[in-house]
Amino acid sequence: MTTAVGSVVSGKEFVVTNPATGEEIGRLRQHTIEDTEHLLANARDGVRVMRGLSKFQRAAILDATAALLRERTAEVAELIVREAGKTIRQARKEVARAANTMMLSAEAARHGGGEVVPFDAFDGGQDRQGWFTREPLGIILAITPYNDALNLVAHKLGPAIAGGNAVILRPSQRTPFVARLLVDLMRESGLPAEAVTVVHGRREVLQAFIRARDIRMISFTGGFRTAEAIAAAAGLKRLSMELGGNAPVLVFEDADLDRAVEACVSGAFWAAGQNCIGAQRLLIQRTIYQAFRARFIERTRQLVTGDPLDEATDVGPMISPDAARAAMDSVRSAVAAGSTLLCGGTADQAFLSPTVLENVPLDHSLCTDEVFAPVVLLAPFDTYEQAIDLANRPDYALHAGVFTSNLATALNASRDLEVGGVMINDSSDFRIDAMPFGGAKYGSMGREGVRFAYEEMTQPKVVCLRT
Repeated sequence: MTTAVGSVVSGKEFVVTNPATGEEIGRLRQHTIEDTEHLLANARDGVRVMRGLSKFQRAAILDATAALLRERTAEVAELIVREAGKTIRQARKEVARAANTMMLSAEAARHGGGEVVPFDAFDGGQDRQGWFTREPLGIILAITPYNDALNLVAHKLGPAIAGGNAVILRPSQRTPFVARLLVDLMRESGLPAEAVTVVHGRREVLQAFIRARDIRMISFTGGFRTAEAIAAAAGLKRLSMELGGNAPVLVFEDADLDRAVEACVSGAFWAAGQNCIGAQRLLIQRTIYQAFRARFIERTRQLVTGDPLDEATDVGPMISPDAARAAMDSVRSAVAAGSTLLCGGTADQAFLSPTVLENVPLDHSLCTDEVFAPVVLLAPFDTYEQAIDLANRPDYALHAGVFTSNLATALNASRDLEVGGVMINDSSDFRIDAMPFGGAKYGSMGREGVRFAYEEMTQPKVVCLRT
């Protein structure tokens, strides 16, 4: 198998398998510590090459990449299904979103130019005029997960290239071929080969890049504990981290019940629950709890779990049998601690049936941590204050959902919920790629969303003319 420009054929092979079938998709040689200096040198060449590309050229590359993604939707979506396990319908939507991400990145390249500074508005500046531009940081280390194997890579590469940076991309070991395909499409669209250096390797290789002084920014999407280790080792670098969550959805008694049920089922089980903004804790006002509970369970049982290439499938496999077993261990632990299993709770290899629990102890990991599986918790609340207190208990949160027909309730909740985004009359998992996206509390370190990531990945340079 050929390797991307900037890669070195060395180390052991890593076998990538289809989570639904276990069949081998391909093998990739892993980089070793000895390769890191060569890879950094390639990225330094990328910085030099990117300085030679105008904003027009960067935008044209990104627009062309978006067009190729749309033209090759079937090919790209099938690879997402085979490598990440998403259903084919979900995979097509991910390709469409990645194309939008690249299109938005092209717009950022065209319009992210800075602004005039009114020097003469201040005493001492009357004889001065000027502006600031936005300049690239240099080399950005992008570390991406498996759950949105295409679009989360696009969210790092698109804004980074728009800003004129070079990138060292370390995709998930589970889904490297989807990431490499996107890089190939960008190169086919005119991106210089040196601009993106793709790295495959285990923890010690990644740690070497994290510590490297050449790296000016680390953009990471993944788990909280890994993020802490990165922050401790990185030194003086800009850090942008999206660390997942434990999303609450609040359903008040004046909500449209059918709408809330449908949105929460989708929010809980999309991508087999492997969704950082997926609905994990459904908090339902007690007066409607039984009615919501009955409809939610009925709708959950209608979901089709199975072959992700089948158009009828709603829920595909988790990323691996180990991931499904770990999620089942958490479910069994919750039941042993007094929780009630309402439906699901069975696993077959990487497939975990959509699982609904209630009466989960508040100190159980399912209430405090991100489950990242097709597992959702139901719990009643009596008052607005109790709902907000329950929703805000975890140490980090990305999004929350609120269902209500009362404007005051909606606005108060949007103020009081300690999250990065509040979706009114929608599940927590709604996102468009233009909006600012990130967490609150310990999950808050920078923002994604193309315009906002572009700003994170560039820095102002002031030019002042004295006349």
